Amino acid sequence: MPALFVGHGNPLNALQANEYTKAWASLTAALPRPRAILSVSAHWYVPGGRVTDGERPRTIHDFGGFPRELYEVQYPAPGSPELARRVRDLLTPTPVELDRRWGLDHGTWSVLLHIFPEADVPVVQLGIDETLTSQQHFDLAGRLQGLRDEGVLIFGSGNAVHNLHAYAWGRRPVEPYEWAVRFESRLRELIMAQDLASVVAYETLGQDAALAVPTPEHYLPLLYVLAQRRRDEPVAFPVEGFDGGSVSMLGVRVG
Repeated sequence: MPALFVGHGNPLNALQANEYTKAWASLTAALPRPRAILSVSAHWYVPGGRVTDGERPRTIHDFGGFPRELYEVQYPAPGSPELARRVRDLLTPTPVELDRRWGLDHGTWSVLLHIFPEADVPVVQLGIDETLTSQQHFDLAGRLQGLRDEGVLIFGSGNAVHNLHAYAWGRRPVEPYEWAVRFESRLRELIMAQDLASVVAYETLGQDAALAVPTPEHYLPLLYVLAQRRRDEPVAFPVEGFDGGSVSMLGVRVG
């Protein structure tokens, strides 16, 4: 099974037909049908390890100030307690709590409803432990590689460049900032060169990185996907573009 990272961008993408959502929808035919999905979303960034364990995870509308119809969207995919326990076991000895309070946040459902619109593939979310370093996250993610051989799609949802302070809120489409383009281009070069050590140590990549990744939660899901890459395995970028000048919509497919 391939592994997939998607730049999810604005929650309104859940309702819209645009260049990004059309690219997401095209992934349906390009991917083998997974037995289940393990999603790592930027929007479950919490202290400690945890994984959703519910049979029927709720659709979480974790945003404010959007049209009513966005709050009415439901993504009733089943959960998979079996996969949740498998993930917990694979990540041992790192403690991972089985969690039935969370569900599927918009980092997960706003994209998956375009890729798997029938919501018939079980989905489990893995929380991002805010107390770990990027290297620790990458090492942790590497323990999940075996899930690919079991038909599980490891799915990361965030944004490789995510600076909302510089975002063009409510204004006409703008050209991306030069620093945003430079950082994304550098990132793509490093990925293609299999220099994942530099991708993990993004904070050492200079001022462009500081502007592109001011906080880590939208970047870390990318590391969970890149950690699945086996030696010389192909990598593709099925989605490209920038939103609001400062949010990269880049998608990365491993395998």
